[in-house]
Amino acid sequence: EVEIDPDTGTVDILRYVAVDDCGRVINHVLLEGQLHGGILQGLGQVFVEECIYDATSGQLLTGTFADYTMPRADAIADVRLYDRSVPSPTNPLGAKGVGEAGTTGAIPTLAHAVLDALRPLGIDQLELPYSPVKIWQAIDSARRGGGNPA
Repeated sequence: EVEIDPDTGTVDILRYVAVDDCGRVINHVLLEGQLHGGILQGLGQVFVEECIYDATSGQLLTGTFADYTMPRADAIADVRLYDRSVPSPTNPLGAKGVGEAGTTGAIPTLAHAVLDALRPLGIDQLELPYSPVKIWQAIDSARRGGGNPA
């Protein structure tokens, strides 16, 4: 669930709910840490992470962490994780990998939540990442009757 400030293009993620099949869970704390990390990695791809190159030289302009934005743990206020585990039949523990589970679902989930919020304005696509500037420009263009600037 997201909320977008139309005056700034800023997106607040109010709630994120995920249900995963992680097989037999050995340690719930480690499982939740993996899922939270993956969700934030997906959030980064959708909202802030972008490699920018100089148009003439090809030099990477976002080559340090001072220039390349990464998500922070406080980017999502309310994360609710639910486990619907089915033990894996391919190993004696019944365990499954969870390293990418959060990321795989987060990217389309967050991207579509933003587009669903913008759809009443006639905006049905944007190019990733969905920075506040891109979102504000899309809203401004839609308000001016300019259509989808994607």
